[in-house]
Amino acid sequence: MAKRTTANDRTAVIYLRVSTADQAEHGVSLDAQQERLTAYAVANGLEVAGILRESAISGTIPLAERPEGEKLTEMVSSGQVRHVIALKLDRLFRSAVDALSTTAEWDKQGIALHLVDMGGQSLNTGSAMGRMTLTLMAGFAQFERDLTAERTTSALAHKKANNQAYSPTPYGKDRDGERLTDNTQEQGIINKMRELRDNGFSLRGIAEHLNSNGIESKQGKQWYASSVRYVINNAI
Repeated sequence: MAKRTTANDRTAVIYLRVSTADQAEHGVSLDAQQERLTAYAVANGLEVAGILRESAISGTIPLAERPEGEKLTEMVSSGQVRHVIALKLDRLFRSAVDALSTTAEWDKQGIALHLVDMGGQSLNTGSAMGRMTLTLMAGFAQFERDLTAERTTSALAHKKANNQAYSPTPYGKDRDGERLTDNTQEQGIINKMRELRDNGFSLRGIAEHLNSNGIESKQGKQWYASSVRYVINNAI
């Protein structure tokens, strides 16, 4: 258990995170975030005790399991800081449930979360209004993520049903522009895989059979039970 210390009421930690996709598609950089969040801390009279920079780390990974996120969790639990500053909600948390449960625990410890860019406004959970706003924003953020996931699943299903190309190209098919066409050789291998499965072979046994006969996967790699299962069960 971390040893608790008594932090100055104005002591804060800045947390920065970008993924590769953020940097490539939106030009979001750690340096830009740091400059903005540091300016926020100064403007609000907060003393920055540490700046944690997380590069190319997916937001799907729980905060405490990220390299710098673990340090942040340690600083909070040990009482080294009283304020956590981040750009947006999704820089810290992977879901609304994650955000609300974590911030509720922080609130019990007297830790305030500052989100500098919430629709053009900043948010501070040190106030009742800030906590209410966070609850609403987290709910809407989760709704948007779920809606996007539903649309993506629907679009992918439509492409599969209409033999349209999607990434990656599935085993048994070749890409011809935006269309998928049968790869005769691979289709024959799929039929053999299903035949072996019907004859009682395990998924691992089928993978070993393919590898021993020099039959490579679509990416030129060896087969595993998981990749065999995916190909056999792929409706397309």
